[in-house]
Amino acid sequence: MAQLIPVQRQKQILSILLAEETAQVSDLARRLGVSDLTIRRDLDQMAEKGMVERSFGGASLMRSLSSEPDYTTKAMQFATEKESIGQVAAMLVSDGDTICINSGSTTFEVIKAIIETGKNVTIVTNNIGIFPLLSSDIKARIIFTGGVYRSISHSVSGNMSLPVLDGIYASKAFIGVDGFSLEQGLTTPIQEEALTTKKMIEHTVGKVYAVFTASKIGVVSNYKTVDAAKIGCVITDEAGRRLLGGLHEIGIEALFA
Repeated sequence: MAQLIPVQRQKQILSILLAEETAQVSDLARRLGVSDLTIRRDLDQMAEKGMVERSFGGASLMRSLSSEPDYTTKAMQFATEKESIGQVAAMLVSDGDTICINSGSTTFEVIKAIIETGKNVTIVTNNIGIFPLLSSDIKARIIFTGGVYRSISHSVSGNMSLPVLDGIYASKAFIGVDGFSLEQGLTTPIQEEALTTKKMIEHTVGKVYAVFTASKIGVVSNYKTVDAAKIGCVITDEAGRRLLGGLHEIGIEALFA
């Protein structure tokens, strides 16, 4: 088989990713008849052009999210995985913790699981979708940040949330994302949400956990919250294992629900 030039090879790589979403360097090298080094060079060039999201050992298709998805729709997607992520997160919480948790359907499951542990914790959140979880007998103390209400996301956020967060230093944070990229960081389609979430991360003195399903890996949205390096650990479902292998090499832990 004649050796392909880089542009032709990269076009084939893109076709493979369009069909399969993710691929490993060794598999691409075998299928295209070139060395691992050549494939890595191709993937690096494609990542620079915003075509793919590099991962350790491979790449996935770069996807964009330009508008905020409806909360009710999101809640029905990957429901089992989100519940499992919430249960893993709750096991990391101790009595006395003050925890920042932002909005989202995955973080709803985190808050639900923490409340169900019966631990004496303080939860600081802009996720007003948790109102059905509140009752007179829960042990968790809930602080809402305030801010502008967005019905599509069941949340409040923006500049008005910042004074509350300025007065709090959390021992842990569990942060939901609309997009997670090693290169572009944590992103969201809403500027106000990015502002509130960034402040939560800045005011967390302990570990910051990013919680998301594998469907968010390689997605880039309009507004950056923080660089991926600001996260101490990611908690995702098993499908994310092949996309996030090697995170520990850059100081980020990974837990799979």
